Order: sequence, then C-alpha cells, then structure tokens
Amino acid sequence: MKVAIVSPYDLSVPGGVQAHTEHLAGALRCLDDEVEVFGPHRSVRIPFNGSVAPIGLDPRAGRQLGRELRAFAPDVIHVHEPLVPWVGIAAARSRIAPTVATFHAWSDRDLAYRLTRPLSRRIVGHLDAMLAVSAAAADYHAGALGVAANRFTIVPNGVDVARFAVAQPVPGVAEPDRPTLLFVGRLEPRKGLATLIRAFALLKEDHPDLRLLVVGEGPERERCQELLPTRLRADVVFLGRVANEELPGIYAACDVYVSPALGGESFGIVLLEAMAAGRPVVASDIPGYRGVITDGREGRLVPPRDHVALAGALGAYLDDPSLRGAVADAGRRTAERYDWSVVAQQVRASYLAVV
Repeated sequence: MKVAIVSPYDLSVPGGVQAHTEHLAGALRCLDDEVEVFGPHRSVRIPFNGSVAPIGLDPRAGRQLGRELRAFAPDVIHVHEPLVPWVGIAAARSRIAPTVATFHAWSDRDLAYRLTRPLSRRIVGHLDAMLAVSAAAADYHAGALGVAANRFTIVPNGVDVARFAVAQPVPGVAEPDRPTLLFVGRLEPRKGLATLIRAFALLKEDHPDLRLLVVGEGPERERCQELLPTRLRADVVFLGRVANEELPGIYAACDVYVSPALGGESFGIVLLEAMAAGRPVVASDIPGYRGVITDGREGRLVPPRDHVALAGALGAYLDDPSLRGAVADAGRRTAERYDWSVVAQQVRASYLAVV
C-alpha cells in the first residue's frame, strides 16, 4: 500500500506529532508499505495550548502539498491534526485518496474550535476515518466540534520498546551510588517543573544524596533554577536538549521518572518511554495520563501542582526498592502493548477499512 503521512508541523522542529509521524512511517515500512512523510519546511512558531507549535502558515504550502500528493498517488492519506492550517487542512480536504485523520490534542479550553465550528465540521466531513490518540483527545474534539464521540477510533501513540529496554546508562550522567529522579520535557509552565523543584527540596531533607536530571529547554529554565536553594543547585543537573539516540540511556540512569504536568497533555508518551526502560513513574493525575497508567500499578498519579503529594509518592518509591521493582515490571508489560509494531497494525487496519 502507498501511504502519504502528513504533519502540519515543521518536521525539522522536534515535537510529539513530528516524532509520531516518523516512527509510524518506519513501522509501516517494516510491513512492506511504501510511505512518504509530508510537512511544511518553513514555519511560524504559534503559541497554542500552553506550548509553541511550528505551523506552516503560508497558504502556498497547501497548494504545494496538493501537487506533491498527486505526484505520489497514494492509496491512502493519513493526516495528523487535520484542522491545523494550512497543510493539515489542505490534506484533509484534498480528496486525492481516502483520508484518515489522527487528532492528538487535549485542552481544558475549546474556544478556538467553537468559534470555527462550522468550518471545522465541513473539513472533518471530508474524512473517511477519524482516530484519536486517547479517550481524552477523542472526548475533547467530540465536544469542541459537536460530533459524536463514537466517530473516533482510539489508536494510541507508540514506543520502541526494545530500544528503551536494552539501553545502558549514559556514562558521565549516571551515578549508581546515588538515587536519581528524571524529568524530560520542554521547559514551559504547563510541564510543571516548578512543582517538581519544590518537591525535590522537600525530599532532600530525608534523602540527602538525591539527584535530579532535567532534560529539555524552554522559557522556564531560568526561573526553575532560581527556585532552587543555593545549597541544592549542584544536585540538579540541567542537561538541555538531548539527542534522540541518547534518550534511552538517560532513562536508564534514573531510579524514578517524574512528569508533574499541569494539563494540556492528551497522552503520556514520556511515561511509556520510562515504563519501557523499566522505571516506575510518578505523574500528575490528568486525563491524558490516566489512559496510560493505572495509579498504584505502573506508577502513582498525584494532584497537579501539589508538591507535597508529589514528594510523598516519590519518597515511597525511593525508600522501597522491592516496590520499585514490582512497579517497573508492571510498566514493562503495559509498554509492550504500545510497541510501534502493535500500533502500526492498528493504524493499518483503519487504512484497509477505507481503501
């Protein structure tokens, strides 16, 4: 099958949707499909949902995409975020081939969708199948667009389980004699790093050897560094952006993974990566994360912004190696259900249904 995968976000800029499209393309190629990935190569960074999205806003990009899709002549088009201009919208309306769309986003606000609902409903009316990465994403878009939730099929994000499972700690980062926490994400307010910094300061009272590794860059870095008391700054290592090939080794260097996001997450891909690496997870109790882990099984879910509860959950894992091991085993088993080889088959089933 010839498959055209379309991202409305600049593929040269790191991001969740961009990574999803590249991994999905690779998994489909392993199933002997011919796959091309399309996306804008010039973009404007637009604030959206507490983050920044690199969107192709030049209307000519939509026309160029149409020409390239007709030249490729796919059997099916798979567009991600079909309501994002202009590339996502152009792919959704192209009618060049049967079209499947995946909706990724979740938010506690939907004003923008409601204001454009008539246009958005016409766009999704061209789609042959609608997927969502989680129940939270499906419910959000169903409510915002005014369509039935059962129009969405849940097909989750994936993870390369083997890549994380066999990784060894990165030399120079790991300190095996010291307990280590890990945070991975863009350093922006919605990711909740400030809450983790406050929890870390509490934990240091009973765990003086504790370290925290922070992977990512963003506008919150300076503020979070300033939140740290001077005496603790040497124990928090800001690693900045880490190359994708090094990331599994970073997970392997920690004892517990932490994701204290405040909201805006439709799915917990970082949780899956930690679980695949055999690490227990402590995360915020938000809709996108509830679909990935069950509280008390693969990890703990705590109220967002509550640094005391976060410190308590982390301390329980740090104090009990046998509990960490049991939770890590459960996480590995869960992560296997999200391996890209499994997810790609689910996506491919939606292609076959519309072709």
